[in-house]
Amino acid sequence: MEKKKNLFALMTDKKHRGRTVSFGIVILGWAILEIMLFSGSLSSLFSSLLVPVCCYIVAAIGLNLNVGISGELNLGQACFMSVGAFTAVCLSGSLAGAIPAPLPRLLLSIVAGALLAALFGVLIGIPVLKLEGDYLAIVTLAFGQIIKSLITNMYLGFDDAGFHFSFVDNKVELKQGGKMLLNGPMGATGTERISTFTMGIVLIVIALIVVYHLMYSRSGRAIMAARDNRIAAESIGVEIFRTKMLAFTVSSCLAGAAGALYGLNYSTLVPAKFDFNTSILLLVYVVLGGLGNMTGTIIATIVLVLLPELLRSMQDYRMLIYAIVLILIMLLTNNETVRTWGERMKKQLKSRLKNRRNA
Repeated sequence: MEKKKNLFALMTDKKHRGRTVSFGIVILGWAILEIMLFSGSLSSLFSSLLVPVCCYIVAAIGLNLNVGISGELNLGQACFMSVGAFTAVCLSGSLAGAIPAPLPRLLLSIVAGALLAALFGVLIGIPVLKLEGDYLAIVTLAFGQIIKSLITNMYLGFDDAGFHFSFVDNKVELKQGGKMLLNGPMGATGTERISTFTMGIVLIVIALIVVYHLMYSRSGRAIMAARDNRIAAESIGVEIFRTKMLAFTVSSCLAGAAGALYGLNYSTLVPAKFDFNTSILLLVYVVLGGLGNMTGTIIATIVLVLLPELLRSMQDYRMLIYAIVLILIMLLTNNETVRTWGERMKKQLKSRLKNRRNA
C-alpha cells in the first residue's frame, strides 16, 4: 500500500505531473479511438486523419524541444520530415520483395528515416548553431528550401540490377519489372500504404519518453541553463554548442521518424508538401500549446489539425474562422486573468490531491 502511495505521489508531484498528464491523454485517446474504429462509429474522414495527427504531434514535440527547451528558433522542421519521409518511401519500396510483411518494413523504414534525419541535423547544425535569434531562423529556413529543391530534382529507380539515380533530368532506365521510387517534382508515387494508427501512438509515446527523459536529465538542465543565460552557463563549464547540438539532433531525429510514418501513409507524396508553410504550422502548434509544454503541444496539434476539417461545411469562411480562433487562443493564453484563474485551479487540484493522499 505504501509503494502504491509513493508511486501515486511520484506521478502527481509538481515535477512529474505534466508528464503523467501527457501520457494519460495519449493512452486514453488511443483506447477511445480504437473502440470507435472497432465499432465503426468513426467517420472515414476522421479515420484518415489519425495517422497524420500522430505524425504532426511527434514533429511538434521534437520542435518544442528545440524551440521551447533549447530556445533556438528553428524554421526547418519540415525539412527533416521530408528527409525521413522520402527515405522511408525509398527503403520500403526497395524492400517490398525481400520483406513482404508490412510491420518489419515499417519499423525499418522509420528507423532509417529517423537516423538519416538525425545525420542531416548534425551536418546542418554544425554551421547553423553558431548563429542566434533571427539569423538562426533564416538559415534553417534556407536549408529547408535547399533540401526540398534537392528532392524535387531527384530521380531514383530500383530493378534487379540495383538502384539507378539521376539528378535534374530523368535519365533513369529500368529493366522490366523495375520501379521508380522518386520521380522528380512528382515525388513518390505508387507507394504501399503500411502506416498504422497504433504505430503513430507508439511514436508519440517514444517521443515523450525521449523528451521528458532529456528534460529531467543533467543534459536537459544544461540545455535550459544555456537557454536562460549563456554567459552564466559558460562560466560553470556548460558547453553551449554541444547542448544546442544535442537538442537540435534529437529534434531532427523525431521529425524524421514522424516524416517516415507520414510518407508511408499516402500512395503519392510530393516534395512540395514539406515546404515553409508546414514548418510554420508546426511552430504554431508549439507556440499555442506553450513553449516547453508537451501536454499543451499535443492538445494544440490535435485541435488545430482537426479544426479546418470540422469547419469544412463552412466552405469559403472556414479559413477565416480558423484564423480568428488562432488569434483568440493566442490572446487568451497570454491574458493575465486567464493565467491567474489557471493558477488558482492548479492550487485547488493540488490541495484536493494532498487531502486524498492524507485520507
